[in-house]
Amino acid sequence: MLRKIIKIDENLCDGCALCANVCRESAITIRGGKAKLTRDDYCDGLGDCLCVCPTAAISFEERETAEFDEEAARAHLAKKSAEPQTELLARGCPSSHSRSLKEKPRGATIQTAVNSAARSRSKLAQWPVQIKLAPRKAAYFDGAELLIAADCCAYASANFHADFMSGKTTLIGCPKLDSGNYAEKLAAILSGNEIKNVTIARMEVPCCGGIVEAALEAARRSGKDIPCRAVTISLNGEVL
Repeated sequence: MLRKIIKIDENLCDGCALCANVCRESAITIRGGKAKLTRDDYCDGLGDCLCVCPTAAISFEERETAEFDEEAARAHLAKKSAEPQTELLARGCPSSHSRSLKEKPRGATIQTAVNSAARSRSKLAQWPVQIKLAPRKAAYFDGAELLIAADCCAYASANFHADFMSGKTTLIGCPKLDSGNYAEKLAAILSGNEIKNVTIARMEVPCCGGIVEAALEAARRSGKDIPCRAVTISLNGEVL
């Protein structure tokens, strides 16, 4: 059938894997350092991958190809979700490299006038933190208490690391500025890993409600009974 489908220019592709990580059907894979469409019938033609490509290597084209097969795509996604994601994150842009942050990187020092002993240490436990960049399955998700936060929260709340991030795996996003809905990606994370509970932090502004809705919808889609609580932070950093 004639339909719209993505096209990947391998000359422009740098193998960063951002497109593979955001694809709802896991229709894109990284082979030989380049992004490739696994199968035409896995691609829904919605183009979530276009907006994250840093080199504009992905575009739409209209051509004769197989019809999008939602059932086959779901089966493929379920299989991929059960596999380690390291093969997609081993190359390319460092922003998508998945890792735990249990120790301070060797040789990393911060020059500051404040005594280092008096400084609060970061409570970030893993990388990446952006919902769209996070893998669907990772060792740091299993047995974790998950914090899903609107990204402005950490700027409004002076003690956000200590009060909310400590002991948790953190994911952030902005429902107003990011395209698409987080629910599907979050549902894959919740269903594919053993998450203990979820805390959702949002700002008091109305648009921030989208991250709470997406997280609660994801919890429902996961089919698991995962305790969820939502916290609202005011513009001056107080918990409402």
